[in-house]
Amino acid sequence: MKTDRMMSIIIVLLERKRTSAQDLADMFEVSLRTIYRDIDAIDLAGIPIRTIPGVGGGIEIMPNYKLNHNVFSTSDLSTILTGLSSVSDMTAKDTLTNVLTKVKSLIPPDKEQDIILQTQHIHIDLSSWFGNRNVQSYLEMIKEAIELQKLLTFTYHDRFGNSTQRTVEPYQLVLKGNRWYWHGYCLGRKDYRVFRLSRLSDLRMTSMSFVRRDYSQERLDVSTVVDSPNETVTLRIQQSLMDRVMDYCSFEAFTEIDDSYYRVEFPFMENDYYYNILLSFGDKSECLAPAHVRQGLRARIQRVADLYK
Repeated sequence: MKTDRMMSIIIVLLERKRTSAQDLADMFEVSLRTIYRDIDAIDLAGIPIRTIPGVGGGIEIMPNYKLNHNVFSTSDLSTILTGLSSVSDMTAKDTLTNVLTKVKSLIPPDKEQDIILQTQHIHIDLSSWFGNRNVQSYLEMIKEAIELQKLLTFTYHDRFGNSTQRTVEPYQLVLKGNRWYWHGYCLGRKDYRVFRLSRLSDLRMTSMSFVRRDYSQERLDVSTVVDSPNETVTLRIQQSLMDRVMDYCSFEAFTEIDDSYYRVEFPFMENDYYYNILLSFGDKSECLAPAHVRQGLRARIQRVADLYK
């Protein structure tokens, strides 16, 4: 991947001092054009690169620029390793292996044990307990399509159950909350769209390339794929249900009724998704208000009961 290759180029330049673009292209099995693009990106990132023409020339990091083991503090390195390790859980096993190895090589021997201990303080596991088993393979395919600038085709299922065939230019992957999304230009809609990975099926990377648009990686608006609660309902729940309910609201929303029950102001929106959350609490929860939500729950419970007559 591009990030892995760029970090490798930096390591090579630090070790060899100067090397040719052709040697780098051969080393990483990419074109000269790709190497020059990477070099420009490294330079823009703040590491000054210069090109020396003629015999004995090549590409090098400016001599007055120093990058050594002391650049990163113990906290810096442990944070980098924690982040890279969590991302590697959701990618191909060898995708970030080289990056992790090279970052670890920056650890001074006298700080190694301290950094390992700090890294173990936090473990970020981005993989889901259950759900769409295609998510990880889809992540890899979308990442590859973004790098190679290849069109993606797939069937998309919206929150209302409607299915459409899409052909999209992929631009960015987004992890928001505990869900993966990606941003791309939909050729059918002739506009940018946000897609939730779990709603994709039959994802394919085509052989058709696209010319990258003037895309701005700004904060994405995912309101088209996520419903946000706009009211609250009052629940009476058993104490044993607190752990689950606190996945949706803070402890400040709870008021103790007695040793066994709590009253909760629960976030809600008038749609099937939120009704299904309330129904999932079973007989350990009762909706006290408002009346229309109680009626909505009663109607849904009756329809389920009718199925088992």
